[in-house]
Amino acid sequence: MKRITSLLVVAIFGGLITLGGYKLLFEKGRTSYTWNEDLPVFQTSNTPVSSAGAGINAVDFTTAAENTVNAVVHVKNLTVSKAAPSFLDFFYGSEGRQIPQVGTGSGVIISPDGYIVTNNHVIDRSTELKVTLNNNKSYDAELIGTDPNSDIALIKIEADRALPYLAFGDSDNTKVGEWVLAVGNPFNLTSTVTAGIVSAKARALGRSDQSFIQTDAAVNPGNSGGALVNTNGDLIGINTAITSQTGSYVGYSFAVPSNIAKKVVEDILEYGNVQKGMLGISAPRVNSPYAIENGLDEIEGVYVEGVEEESGADEAGLVEGDVIKQIDNIKIRRFADLTGYISTKRPGDEVQVTVERDGESLLLPVTLKERQSLIVPVMGLSVKNLTENDKKIYKVKKGVKITGVPEVYRKDGLELVGSVILEIDGQPIEDIQDARVEFGKITRYGKTVITLLNKKGERERVIFQ
Repeated sequence: MKRITSLLVVAIFGGLITLGGYKLLFEKGRTSYTWNEDLPVFQTSNTPVSSAGAGINAVDFTTAAENTVNAVVHVKNLTVSKAAPSFLDFFYGSEGRQIPQVGTGSGVIISPDGYIVTNNHVIDRSTELKVTLNNNKSYDAELIGTDPNSDIALIKIEADRALPYLAFGDSDNTKVGEWVLAVGNPFNLTSTVTAGIVSAKARALGRSDQSFIQTDAAVNPGNSGGALVNTNGDLIGINTAITSQTGSYVGYSFAVPSNIAKKVVEDILEYGNVQKGMLGISAPRVNSPYAIENGLDEIEGVYVEGVEEESGADEAGLVEGDVIKQIDNIKIRRFADLTGYISTKRPGDEVQVTVERDGESLLLPVTLKERQSLIVPVMGLSVKNLTENDKKIYKVKKGVKITGVPEVYRKDGLELVGSVILEIDGQPIEDIQDARVEFGKITRYGKTVITLLNKKGERERVIFQ
């Protein structure tokens, strides 16, 4: 018993020595804090911070890339051009040598039976089209249809099996700052993936009214026609253009929104051409002297400068001076917002247009109509379809009315504005589509005879050479 007691005393004594040594040698003294109440107090946000970190570390691109690469193809376009005739060609009566040229780009498979969407400039003037899949299999392709205005074309291959494809997403839901992938097959090296964010939406380039998605994902020549997808792998755009003085990527690239591309493809398949619904208003360019002088460049929305007679906007009650603020659920801040959304609609579709008029907000339902005016090729005249009132005044049932003339013709003293074109080189003109086709046949080196009615109702023949 005494032995057990002795061991217990020794153990307790050893523990006290150990604890005292730790306190003396290792534990720091307590620190006391004092507060000076005269110091300023700063409040910071208590917004919780993501434990996963910020930026690209929180995004996984692998699934989107895996779902996309096999649906993106390489497109090769063979064209034939004539070389300039040499002295021997003139001597022997040859028409000149034909030189084959090869252009390349990318495309996106949009159906398992081989329909592929690409850019119009990728397949333009092609005499032969070839498509190479991501597995290096090659096929001859057929051109189904094209729309130069949106730079979208539809081609098709006949494969022996169902192909991987991408479904169109809703580009209206795309947000600025959202991560996206640009996938292309530029050098027939199988699909290549680059990442970036959406830099802007509804971006207009130059004088074009086309609306683009702007991104900083790297896109180079040969990527045209490739896919722009979000992190879910949804197709939200068709890569189309870059802005560069060198021809190479320098930070910005542009894609046709998927809603526009989808509508163009559906129109080509159903109608054989693109059906364009028109609102029927005109708006000043915000950077023009007139817009700046009148403060129109500071308006958030689209200022209605004019309303086309018998258009959907006219029938719905839009007037000059209205400011379009919204269409359906799409906010309108600039003209490209308006044209981009209208490009997804067809004649006969109804849209809800919110306008600001004299400080009040009005909701006007507008039924879109077919295009009633255009600028014809080659000569550049502005023409429009005849209204019922025009037909009564001129006592005609067919023709197109000239509404604008290039400066070169005004200098010659020709009073063409207000006249009605009846025939071009003997071909009767019924509407603006006939005018577009017949003016498109004109060459700058031939003679063109236009039969028209002047503002006095007199029939005239004007010869252009």
